[in-house]
Amino acid sequence: MNKAILVGNLVRDPELKYTQSGKAVCKFTLAIPDRFNKENTNFIDCVTWNKTAELAGQYLKKGSKTGVVGSIAIRSYETKDGKKAKATEINVEELEFLTPKANSQPKDDWEGLGREVDGDDIPF
Repeated sequence: MNKAILVGNLVRDPELKYTQSGKAVCKFTLAIPDRFNKENTNFIDCVTWNKTAELAGQYLKKGSKTGVVGSIAIRSYETKDGKKAKATEINVEELEFLTPKANSQPKDDWEGLGREVDGDDIPF
């Protein structure tokens, strides 16, 4: 089984690009604080594809709280100076936008929680 479930904040704006065949690919990095040591933060690279990539590129931005579900992938590549290197990434299968929209925030803690009633409407 290879499954990762992560929640964190974007370190920078996501990078949305298209392959030569026209597939959307979006890369971003999540900052995930260590729950046992608040001074330690893990930075996890994530990759999304197709419609999920387009949505991530359109709606995510630096600081966005985001949840991802995906698989851990290790890829090999060659650096500019010819050395072999490896990168660990999450291939995102599910993406959750966890930062609320600015317009959907209630003005106070009580807004939208019900309606005022007079004594005749109370059933007891």
